[in-house]
Amino acid sequence: MKRPTTIAIAGKGGTGKTTIAALIIELLSQKGVVLAIDGDPSSNLNLAMGLPLDDTVGAVREDMLASVKGATLEMPKQDYMELRIHQALVESKRIDLLAMGRPEGPGCYCAANHMLRTCIDRLADNYDYVVIDNEAGMEHVSRQTTRDVDILLIISDVSMRGIITAVRMKQLIGELRTHVGRTSLVVNRVENSLPPEIEKAIADSGLELVGTLATDPKVLELEGRGAPLTELPPDSSLWLGVSAIATRLGLGLN
Repeated sequence: MKRPTTIAIAGKGGTGKTTIAALIIELLSQKGVVLAIDGDPSSNLNLAMGLPLDDTVGAVREDMLASVKGATLEMPKQDYMELRIHQALVESKRIDLLAMGRPEGPGCYCAANHMLRTCIDRLADNYDYVVIDNEAGMEHVSRQTTRDVDILLIISDVSMRGIITAVRMKQLIGELRTHVGRTSLVVNRVENSLPPEIEKAIADSGLELVGTLATDPKVLELEGRGAPLTELPPDSSLWLGVSAIATRLGLGLN
């Protein structure tokens, strides 16, 4: 069986990371079947994609641990975890969504996380693409899936803090067990051009700048009325910009 292409999207909060993730997921769904993994505890990728959300992986893990502690589990733990993961999966025509949900509480989660990794990795093998919308760090990619990442896309805004965060994320990869094939940078909400200081910081960092994106008023309008990004017209500036970046990454439709 061919291994799915895995894309992880990371960046500091407030950079438009989830918006870009949702558009990449929508784009890839035109080529194949996509498993979208929402790694942010706030779990709002489903809102950007217009999908419902009733359960999370975090809740599944807590329920299993509570059942084990209370001696009420009536099947093997691995089977229970696999069943509940499939129940938590939000299915649609060409995109399925799995939300990681809340972080771990007190106590030891090593065994539970090992079972989670097994279940999620097995599930992911049924898809053409896996897209992971990360929280601010990269830790949960290593903690809750053993899957290698083909493309890590780091999103920054037009600020030195954003670029420094992107550089730190690139450095963090070496500390994780997850292998990353290609790391690229996208700078979002760029008006006209990048300031010289930001250009120099990117050049000095060694990060591959794969594209810049401008603020799209159509996105602001959709967000203002709580509408999903699937309603974004294909000729909008953000959609065209993300499509161009996907093509440069070898993920385009052509």
